[in-house]
Amino acid sequence: MTKGKEQVSSLICPLPAPHTCLLVPLPQLRPQEEKPKGGGEQAVTQLPWILLRRPSSLGGLRTKISPRLMTQITCRPLPESLETQKRGSSAGALFWKPFIPGVFRSPGPWGGLRPTMPSLLLLAAALLSSWAQLPAEASSWWSLAMNPVQRPEMFIIGAQPVCSQLPGLSPGQRKLCQLYQEHMAYIGEGAKTGIKECQYQFRQRRWNCSTVDNTSVFGRVMQIGSRETAFTYAVSAAGVVNAISRACREGELSTCGCSRTARPKDLPRDWLWGGCGDNVEYGYRFAKEFVDAREREKNFAKGSEEQGRVLMNLQNNEAGRRAVYKMADIACKCHGVSGSCSLKTCWLQLAEFRKVGDQLKEKYDSAAAMRITRKGKLELVNSRFNQPTPEDLVYVDPSPDYCLRNETTGSLGTQGRLCNKTSEGMDGCELMCCGRGYDQFKSLQVERCHCKFHWCCFVKCKKCTEIVDQYVCK
Repeated sequence: MTKGKEQVSSLICPLPAPHTCLLVPLPQLRPQEEKPKGGGEQAVTQLPWILLRRPSSLGGLRTKISPRLMTQITCRPLPESLETQKRGSSAGALFWKPFIPGVFRSPGPWGGLRPTMPSLLLLAAALLSSWAQLPAEASSWWSLAMNPVQRPEMFIIGAQPVCSQLPGLSPGQRKLCQLYQEHMAYIGEGAKTGIKECQYQFRQRRWNCSTVDNTSVFGRVMQIGSRETAFTYAVSAAGVVNAISRACREGELSTCGCSRTARPKDLPRDWLWGGCGDNVEYGYRFAKEFVDAREREKNFAKGSEEQGRVLMNLQNNEAGRRAVYKMADIACKCHGVSGSCSLKTCWLQLAEFRKVGDQLKEKYDSAAAMRITRKGKLELVNSRFNQPTPEDLVYVDPSPDYCLRNETTGSLGTQGRLCNKTSEGMDGCELMCCGRGYDQFKSLQVERCHCKFHWCCFVKCKKCTEIVDQYVCK
């Protein structure tokens, strides 16, 4: 975009997300000594790319391309004489004209658009090559955890429907959103619960369930059908079951209420079966419809790797939901004079989500390696192991190397991670740092100490400081 001769140090791709600008060969550029007027630190010579605005006729989100991907073959330089061009009086949107030598012939810096058939073929080939070189990171409904969804009572009259504004939803999930808008806030809460549990369970591993700042949430690492991906799918599906079930019990959703589970046969006769239990049955059914909708919409060739990944995701989603369903247990409360507990009222209650995370972590450690058959079914890579049950996790790809940062696989590496010098486990410096060594530094920790209770009624503590040694991977 331009304002006179001003150049902005960011790139907006004119194509719908997740595409990038057209890759075209460029002539040598002359350095410009001018600094950008926005107060940026980089000179214009370090940003030799054209800045374009998406035409209003093209759908999709505007895509920012990181400077790492911006090269002299990414987009054409922006001439200082380029003026804002408008197409029609109603749309008023900026439009762009790519420059490819031999395709658009014109004496001007941009020229007129007079494509021939070979030129169009060359343009199509350039577009395909650009998309192949820079694969997109698929968006996901997990992004609901990063952007809190408004509750129904907070909707503004006349505002755009909430479902059209939520990123990462598939067509089927968007339809469910339109039917159950009040559920979306709790799906976001469930996704956030799952992400936090994932980060807790893997806090001492090389891959620590780190999130990235886009709608894919976990980045490209989720494009690999690894053990870690299997756990992430399972724990996030479990989080949705947990959040929806609890919202039903609390009366937050109009389509469900307290649990209607039948009285257990082994419950003593003099105990009452009542109260308001967590509606885990409804939570399970709704999570199955919503979370699995994205996978069921995909239609890949039977026996293809893509179909194998879909079956893997469905299996792990089910394992996460079943973990919550199976771990729900009976909770009771005593009634009687002076706490005599002469009468008990019992109901169905969800287990603490930490226990669900612990069980799924055990399933992660014993996950089964699978492969897709020509008949379109998953089978064990090693037939000597037992066939996985619906409660087990499965994976189809080996885990990538999480030691070093790798933009292709999405690995963030372990450089800068804290490690335990005395531990021989995965959190130990030897394993966490992958043999690269570690740096030692001292840090000042402040904590409460010498706490005393004062009548009535408060606790007063002192602040104690301690210098501790910490170790960071090189």
